[in-house]
Amino acid sequence: MAAPTTFIFVINDPETRKSYQVEIEKTKAASIIGKKIGDEFDASFLGLEGYVLKITGGTDQDGFSMHPSLEGTVRKKLLLSKPPGFHPRKKGERRRKTVRGNTIAEDIRQINCKIVKKGTKPIEEILSKKEEKQEG
Repeated sequence: MAAPTTFIFVINDPETRKSYQVEIEKTKAASIIGKKIGDEFDASFLGLEGYVLKITGGTDQDGFSMHPSLEGTVRKKLLLSKPPGFHPRKKGERRRKTVRGNTIAEDIRQINCKIVKKGTKPIEEILSKKEEKQEG
């Protein structure tokens, strides 16, 4: 299966508890490849001038979630007893689940981020303008 040509950034604002989706081509977001969960980056390539975002997770093109304890870009079956990737129903329950490593690679589809430092303009104002341009 060919890798998708775009990243979907899901940006969470902890203050307002709202999330925003931004889809961008991988060629424009090449600087993000190789970063790990917990790393911070400048979001100017997303059109968010002055914003700093922190990577909190993501999924690959097949829907497998990134796991912070698995190094690299590999996909492996891990024995999990807590989130992310597994939510036990009973106390002490464990299950072997397939998860993706903690490093962003070409086959990652969605990247979850949260705002660490805000820019001069509010995020609602910037992203609503982009949505209006796409509709028109």
